[in-house]
Amino acid sequence: MADVVASIRVMPDSADRDLNKLMEALKAAMPASGKLQGMNLKPIAFGLKAIMVTVTVDDNAGGTEPVEEAFSKVEGVESVNVEATGRAF
Repeated sequence: MADVVASIRVMPDSADRDLNKLMEALKAAMPASGKLQGMNLKPIAFGLKAIMVTVTVDDNAGGTEPVEEAFSKVEGVESVNVEATGRAF
């Protein structure tokens, strides 16, 4: 079993979106195949902030794809992009 740590950037659909509620919705949407390690906000431009999510997933269970799909279905999410991946130790 190979664990992978991934940093995922989640962009809200609006600068006016309540990011605390969106972060709670992302936590609730986290599939069982992954483990949430942390979340923080990253300023982008003009008041828009991205939610940076760090997760650990089993590479043999589809990698980050189940997490990406689950996050993209959350209301208020504009886009989901994997920024970086690496092996968990």
